[in-house]
Amino acid sequence: MSAAALRLHAAAARAVAEMTELVGISSPFGDIDGAERAITLCRKSLPAGADVQRLPCSTAACAPDLLATLSGGGSRRLLLLGHLDTVVAHSSHKPARRESGRIYGSGTEDMKGGVALVLALARELAARPEDFAEIAVLLVCDEEWRSAPFAHTQRFAGYDACLCFEAGEWTEDGADGVIVQRKGATTLVVEAHGRAAHTGSAPQDGRNALLALAVLAQRVAALSDPDGPQALSVVPTVIHSGDANNVVPDRGKLTVDSRAASTDAFAQLLAAVPAQIAGVTLEAKLERVWPSLQPSAATTTLVTTASERLGRPIVPRRRGGASDVSHLAPLVPVCIDGLGPCGGGAHAPDEYVEESSFLPRLEVALALTQTLLAAGPGAAGREPVAR
Repeated sequence: MSAAALRLHAAAARAVAEMTELVGISSPFGDIDGAERAITLCRKSLPAGADVQRLPCSTAACAPDLLATLSGGGSRRLLLLGHLDTVVAHSSHKPARRESGRIYGSGTEDMKGGVALVLALARELAARPEDFAEIAVLLVCDEEWRSAPFAHTQRFAGYDACLCFEAGEWTEDGADGVIVQRKGATTLVVEAHGRAAHTGSAPQDGRNALLALAVLAQRVAALSDPDGPQALSVVPTVIHSGDANNVVPDRGKLTVDSRAASTDAFAQLLAAVPAQIAGVTLEAKLERVWPSLQPSAATTTLVTTASERLGRPIVPRRRGGASDVSHLAPLVPVCIDGLGPCGGGAHAPDEYVEESSFLPRLEVALALTQTLLAAGPGAAGREPVAR
């Protein structure tokens, strides 16, 4: 095995160890102490000489985000993007454990495994500062439940590329897939205002907020058309109403998750909510809107050329889940996601990553970045990625 290959094997093994430490820290969305502990660990793994800043988080109640930058003598700027928060509460958090080639634990796939690969890639790139003008590592603390606009978009306007390290995937025949297309996403929230009444003596005097929201849930769900031209999915997910079993509920709230190829499709979701149902007043709003990600010509060219450099296929894929990379896409010409390790069970108790995926995913990320940072696509004079 060549010296370059040995170095990459060591880098992948270190990434596994660093992910294991990160997973040992419970850092649910909004928990400042957990976020700070995770950030302290990440700072220790950054390349020597990185300029470290703490930026105000998009969500005011969360810990400040981490931005680390490296300056070099090249001409191109690259953003490496990840997040440290999870959806798992402290009471449900599970530390990392190995079993049959997998590493299980809260946040392994989404996305502390990806964060570990961000740090590994940054260290690899730092060894060749002549290749880049700037490498930025941005680790945010509020990706999972953010409702405010993404705060950092304009800071990276004019960068040449953004690589995001959400969970990776393999194709059906085992090739490395990367995400170049994502749906837009939104959360529809509807508040209902009815009238309370005694369920025994005067139920006819009430205006039942629960029933109105149940009718509405079915109405908006009927809009779902995942195989249609907008690939629109509409899924009612949470409903709350009422405080007592003998009172007609006078208020309630319905939450609906929706995804589509374009955020324009969400207008029909709002339009489907009437002002009233059975005398119950309805107030609707889109609580957050995540833009879609569409592949650019530059992205397609980069993936094709990086495949040639790597010596095995890198396959462009699409995914329905939302990601922070989509916020950068309007201002950054190349945006690629899904560069993290491969696994499964995200947001579930049995979440895991395949330990064997760390090395090939690091190879893919290096092939993409080396191709991007070269003088031009397929530029000569670069060593192939060691395997």
